[in-house]
Amino acid sequence: MVARGLVGSVLVLLGGLVVATLPPSAPVAGLDVLAILRSTAIGRMSGLVVVLAGLGLLASAWLHLCGACARADADEQPALLARVRGATVAWALPLLLAPPLFSRDGWSYAAQGTLAHRGFSPYEHGPWSLVGPRSVPGPIVEGVDARWMATPAPYGPVPLIGGDVAAGLTSDPWLLVVAHRVIALVGLVLLAWSVPRLAHWCGANPALASCLVLASPLMVANGVAGLHNDLLMAGLMAAALVAAREHGWVAGAVLGGLAAGVKLPGGLACVAVVLLTLPVAAGAAARVRHTLRVAAVATAALVLPGVVWGLGIGWLGALTVPGTVNTPLSLPTLVGGWLDVVARLGGLGTADGTFLGVVRLLGQVGIVGVAAVVLLRLPTGHPRQSVRALAVVMAATVALSPVVHLWYFLWVVPFVAVQRLGRRATVALVALSLVSGLVAPMDSSLHGAYLAIVIGSLVVAAAAGLLLVTRRARERLAGLATGEWTSSIDATVVDQG
Repeated sequence: MVARGLVGSVLVLLGGLVVATLPPSAPVAGLDVLAILRSTAIGRMSGLVVVLAGLGLLASAWLHLCGACARADADEQPALLARVRGATVAWALPLLLAPPLFSRDGWSYAAQGTLAHRGFSPYEHGPWSLVGPRSVPGPIVEGVDARWMATPAPYGPVPLIGGDVAAGLTSDPWLLVVAHRVIALVGLVLLAWSVPRLAHWCGANPALASCLVLASPLMVANGVAGLHNDLLMAGLMAAALVAAREHGWVAGAVLGGLAAGVKLPGGLACVAVVLLTLPVAAGAAARVRHTLRVAAVATAALVLPGVVWGLGIGWLGALTVPGTVNTPLSLPTLVGGWLDVVARLGGLGTADGTFLGVVRLLGQVGIVGVAAVVLLRLPTGHPRQSVRALAVVMAATVALSPVVHLWYFLWVVPFVAVQRLGRRATVALVALSLVSGLVAPMDSSLHGAYLAIVIGSLVVAAAAGLLLVTRRARERLAGLATGEWTSSIDATVVDQG
């Protein structure tokens, strides 16, 4: 099954070279075969089908690996855990040198790191500042989406510092992308270290939990191939919980602050750090005092790297940049957009986007409200409950965010997969991880290419049906969703440990 997934990963790489955005200066852009495929509709459609076929092979191999982990008893789980980690490495390795797939964000990361290295603040200047005389784009900005050419970076200082260091070693945009993928893969390593520990706290099978998180189509397609900072953020969040339990709340708060230094929602890991490191049955006053302590340390870990490096905190002013696009996965955006349509049809006379802005604001207030309720109401001093708290907070954050992309599910899955899940929840998690991986090429890389959307949708529907709905697929899912996949550890004993 590892070999099957490896073949799938190689197909994703090869097909991705046809469908992904490639700067004209890229070495592979001059290959005759690739140029022919990329210049014709049938060539591009063939590349898309190859990508989807590769993702289907990856998904099939992953489901078989999940099944093996689910059937393992406690003595077999360490060997299966090692196998999961080996499969993750094997499936990620071919994509290490790939261009950013299914999204052009990786090219923006390379340009933003170069801005920092050349003395421009990425929080004040967009990649256009790197354009040469007479407005001739240089190689470093050739792959950047035109939408983001004039916008500042909405990210914290952590990835920009990494990009600055990388830009000091090379000016080649492809190598800079590889460097940013290595930075993102640090998050995968942190998850490989943290997830088994979190699963142990919750009395769950660490091998299966790791398989659900590390080797899933969601992770391979969006976290590794897509090259998004969210992977590093998720790894730091998971590591924050483990560090808090094993080394104290200060260590957890520092890692939580660094997670926020990648993307601001990463700081919500501190909610779990607070609950985890309080005494059992702590009162409201103790919760508030400890929250303030953790917040102070996390804020210092968030702010100091940027200040020391000379980047400052200008990213706070750029947090609205992602909200300039409307994504269909965002519930507040959908509701607000429909309310604006109703208002326009009803002749209310409100300005365009009025309800969209209101509902988005209410969603963000709702995120804060959920975090506050969790801090004040959920049990303290219990490892299992702290993981549950973070799962609840991150699920609410994704559900109520003004912008949601497929890779945002990386914020939630690591903290759900380690729980002792019932049948329906397990099937839902597997289906989410599988489908969100299969549809990754459909997210933002097609830009209105209707033929590609039709063909891709048909292939995805066929693959998802084959892997999830057929009789054999249902039997496989039923095997994952039984009590066999939970370990023999008593969760109540774990809580008291």
